[in-house]
Amino acid sequence: MNLNNKSKSTKFILGLCFDALGYLSFIFPLFDILWAPLSAYLMTQLYDGKKGKIAGVLVFIEEALPLFDVIPTFSIMWIYTYYFDKSTKTSNEAPN
Repeated sequence: MNLNNKSKSTKFILGLCFDALGYLSFIFPLFDILWAPLSAYLMTQLYDGKKGKIAGVLVFIEEALPLFDVIPTFSIMWIYTYYFDKSTKTSNEAPN
């Protein structure tokens, strides 16, 4: 499953959904046991290369640690990718 070829808006919507899933651990604390590795995998599939791997490790740590689930890691990665990362400005200019 490669989500890297999805459009900018699709990645944004998926990121919001994945961040919302991370909040489920406030209701079901044991959900983090499943969600931490799955979220790391999804992050590496959404964003390729070195930045996807680094973000995958960070999201795994963030989801595995208690009380850090409030950080919207997928949304932060989307903002970084499309507004701050200069290397993707030229390669991701394709229309949605």
